[in-house]
Amino acid sequence: MRKTKVNNLIAAIDIGSNYLRMTISEIDKIGDFVILEEVVKQTNIGKDSFSFGRVKVQTIHDVCNDLKGFTSLMKDYNVRVYEAVATSGIREADNKQYIIEQIRIRTGIKVRCLNEAEERFLLLKGMKKEFLKMDIDFSKNIMVLNITSGAVEASIYKNKVLQFTESMKLGSLRISEMLADFQNKTLEFPRLMEEYIESKIYLPKMNIRKIKVDYLVVVGGEFSTVTNILKKSINDKEIDLINRADFVKLYEEIKKMSGDQISFNYNVHKRKVYLFLSTILLTDSFLNLTEAKEIYSPEVTFRQGILKDIYDNLINENNEGLDKEDIISSVWNLGDKYKIDKKHARYVLGTALNIFDKTEKLHKLGHRERLYLEISSILHDVGTFVNYINHEVHSYEIIKNTSIIGLSDNELSIIANIIRYHEDENISLEKDPNYYILSEKDRMTVSILAAILKLSEALDSSHLQKIEDLKISVTSDAIYFSLVAKEDILLEEWNFKNSAYFFEEVMGIKAII
Repeated sequence: MRKTKVNNLIAAIDIGSNYLRMTISEIDKIGDFVILEEVVKQTNIGKDSFSFGRVKVQTIHDVCNDLKGFTSLMKDYNVRVYEAVATSGIREADNKQYIIEQIRIRTGIKVRCLNEAEERFLLLKGMKKEFLKMDIDFSKNIMVLNITSGAVEASIYKNKVLQFTESMKLGSLRISEMLADFQNKTLEFPRLMEEYIESKIYLPKMNIRKIKVDYLVVVGGEFSTVTNILKKSINDKEIDLINRADFVKLYEEIKKMSGDQISFNYNVHKRKVYLFLSTILLTDSFLNLTEAKEIYSPEVTFRQGILKDIYDNLINENNEGLDKEDIISSVWNLGDKYKIDKKHARYVLGTALNIFDKTEKLHKLGHRERLYLEISSILHDVGTFVNYINHEVHSYEIIKNTSIIGLSDNELSIIANIIRYHEDENISLEKDPNYYILSEKDRMTVSILAAILKLSEALDSSHLQKIEDLKISVTSDAIYFSLVAKEDILLEEWNFKNSAYFFEEVMGIKAII
């Protein structure tokens, strides 16, 4: 999003699978959001996409007409700054690009289609303040279960930092649409749905079972309906947590009912019955993996995360702090998965950031590119998990096909390419189609950061951290590395010399030990 001066009125637009939603908000003096208006419109985006792989033309027309109404409302409020995002319903549609272009042409709204990791990142961003309101021991493991229309995501936090995340294509609407043909063929549809869910989350559950989870926080889906039902049953209008026993009792009652019975007994609209049922079944499956005595149900929406993202872009260009902590924490956890050499990774990381900072006036890259270098430094050897031979190629494939929270698909391509070229002695970037499909700006970013990573890797070629002290100084024509080593560094010097030519070619200065 383009950086601009803070405008007190902003809007967040969520083009979801089941609903189109917009929140118009005012930013107060301390950076909190005062909600002025919220609009919700139903859509068949997810129904079409999950059932047919494409969004139907009529649905596109309906979406554009509804979004024109959103545009008019923003004009009435004189909203100049907004962010519009699309999630799984459009993301997975074969005609995704046509839909986004039709929306732009017919409504003037520019839509950013998020990948799963970006979607998860924005939701967690919106939850930061809600976390602090909960009566939780943050030193223990907390599972945040986000049930969207297209997916269910389980994220584990400890000490307020993300430790682990799993995402499964098992959202409430997706399950309902995939099993729709069975609704009238069996009297035990809830059991069938439960069996289907269990068959799809078997492997993620194996990973989560290794962690002792003390608290469960559930957001998204139709869980607000669950909260409202239990709120009525225990007559507590201020409820923000649900007793485990109360939830289990509700689960046992509902799984024995037909759709019509659920609708009648709990006043759930027929359109929402099976979304509600799948939300209950998904929650129960993950609750059984925890030792939680209550389920926390904060009033947080995806749009709160979008609003926070707009605000961060407006006033904080660096976008540092807790959000970055979550990204880096998840990257180290990914490294654990692929058994990286952590001591080596930390050494390369420290050296690479040192070089980056010392040469900032030469490369003129910013904080986001510095983050790419951090991630590349930590994960540059993940491919050795597959095979040490050509491990940089395996690393590239792993990163390209991995979801890292907070990073777009294009950013993953940049990082994968940086890692791809950290090892080669003779780099022919221009001949590589994976490099060449990047924009000219991104290709230059890859070349600069790959050159820095190559030098950093060279200085610990043995993986023994032989260099005890390193001082870097930069002149107009060279970058000098003053080293103190505890033993011979012949291998490091040899690899450094081989990497220095590419660094000089890209950066315009010599690298000298």
